[in-house]
Amino acid sequence: MGDFEYIERSDEGDFAVVTMCRPKSRNALSEAHLRELLAALRDIGDGSQRGVIVAAQGPVFSAGHDFSDMHGRDLEAMRRLLAVCADVMQLVQSIPQVVIAQVEGLATAAGCQLVSSCDLAVAGASARFQVPGGAGGWFCTTPGVALARAVGRKHALEMLLTGDPIDAATACAWGLVNRVVADDAVAAETRELLGRATRGSRSSKGLGKQAFYRQIDLDIPAAYAYASEVMASASQTPDAQEGVQAFVEKRKPRFP
Repeated sequence: MGDFEYIERSDEGDFAVVTMCRPKSRNALSEAHLRELLAALRDIGDGSQRGVIVAAQGPVFSAGHDFSDMHGRDLEAMRRLLAVCADVMQLVQSIPQVVIAQVEGLATAAGCQLVSSCDLAVAGASARFQVPGGAGGWFCTTPGVALARAVGRKHALEMLLTGDPIDAATACAWGLVNRVVADDAVAAETRELLGRATRGSRSSKGLGKQAFYRQIDLDIPAAYAYASEVMASASQTPDAQEGVQAFVEKRKPRFP
């Protein structure tokens, strides 16, 4: 689906699948690659799918930004590249669909940022995660935005300052991924978890996801004020009314 060079877009029933397909380039995120991800996610966000799987071909999920694409860029060109990257990461969280990363292999720098930005993530036992800038000359500042919101300050800073990779078990313990399974079970577990995360009312799920990201960085009083208003307003929607009615009538709710 779509006319893409760096990614493939397909549908599996209620799920959209976006697969990065530059294994020879370690699925490095050039500006063109990022713009294709942006276009695909925007299209999915406007569609009827309930969930999105972000996957990759080859032994590396993504090696982060494509240095060959960055080489020689002036300041304005670098700002443009990083702005597109930020747009992709924010769009992952703003579309109503549940977005899950299917992580097989290494996810480093902006690749780790992409995993951190997804709502859910399943990793193979051999997967590794890294933000290597702290060991080099260009700190992983923008990956740190998503990483710190996924694993917390101390763990994020350990990864950012040392540049050391962490294994899949550590990533799970720190909250970067939800599940670690055998390498040959990643695709199946990704779909199983996404299936459970997308059941129920599609519209309620989308509203709830978007409200979660809106409230998470507010202080507690502001978060409760915002969440209370969202929940009160949502109580008047057809799906919420159907859920209450089904409970009263002791039957399963019927959602579109």
